[in-house]
Amino acid sequence: MTRRPVAVHPLVSPWGRFGLYSFFVDAPEPAIVDTGIATSPAAGMAPALAALGRRIEDVRWILLTHGHIDHIGGAHALRELTGGRAKVVIHRADAPFLRSRRAHVDEYLAGRGRHLRDPDGAAAVAAAGRAVISGELEPDLLVDGGESIDLGGGTTVSVHPLPGHTAGSVAYRIDGQDDVFVGDAVQVHGAANGFPGYADPAAYRASLTRLRDELAPRRLYLGHPYRRADGTPYGVELDAAQAREAIGQSLDAEAAVAEAACRCAVRPDDGSPYAPFAAAAARLGYTGDPTLEPAPFFTSLSGYHPHHDDTGATP
Repeated sequence: MTRRPVAVHPLVSPWGRFGLYSFFVDAPEPAIVDTGIATSPAAGMAPALAALGRRIEDVRWILLTHGHIDHIGGAHALRELTGGRAKVVIHRADAPFLRSRRAHVDEYLAGRGRHLRDPDGAAAVAAAGRAVISGELEPDLLVDGGESIDLGGGTTVSVHPLPGHTAGSVAYRIDGQDDVFVGDAVQVHGAANGFPGYADPAAYRASLTRLRDELAPRRLYLGHPYRRADGTPYGVELDAAQAREAIGQSLDAEAAVAEAACRCAVRPDDGSPYAPFAAAAARLGYTGDPTLEPAPFFTSLSGYHPHHDDTGATP
């Protein structure tokens, strides 16, 4: 007997300048992909599911695409609303962000915090973690890629590693209907800050190619409404043609950033908000505010110069 396709419903959770999206997979063992922030489950998901005739208490799987606070912040609260019955899934490499709010501060200090010149930056990240992350928790299932999760009724979800945006970014694919959830692994030309964000450029490029050529989504679900080259946003539910276009534009954007980054030496702080990457910003024509968190400008460009120190020296 042919399995009937399961429905997928986007669930929006506003937060500042960002539109955060989770997705409800209406399987016999229902799943939610990504959780928004601490307030998202009760204030956003529960009433949205009720409008669909579903109950948040019945969710049995919480599938996290990566460890950033806007994707895991509501995980503890959501699991509590299910009476602790939902199983939380995350890639092994990003699990520290689920276990500890401090991991987000450490990531900030090791990365973009070196360039933002904000003496209160670490404290601000810590405060955001306290406000936005509903609780620290141990995942029920650590994945590395290649796993299959049974949602009942013949519906399975396969796990595919897509590192780059973070080390532990993954895609979840509903097998047989090729709906693919990627969180922030497809950046196109960036979201609110107008710059694509990824920690490992080579891994990001390879993941995009794998997503396009191997996973080949019929429908692609994005964590935010990322922008095309002309600045217009995609939606968060893309058909096959739109998915291929968005992946292609993501590869083009990364190539442009790579060219600018590799042609421009890292320089000491010259007072520019773009320091130490002012030359790369100029070459790219980037005029946005790179200091607005989550500051993908610094995260991405640092990936092309991983060994420079705070004086601007490169080996």
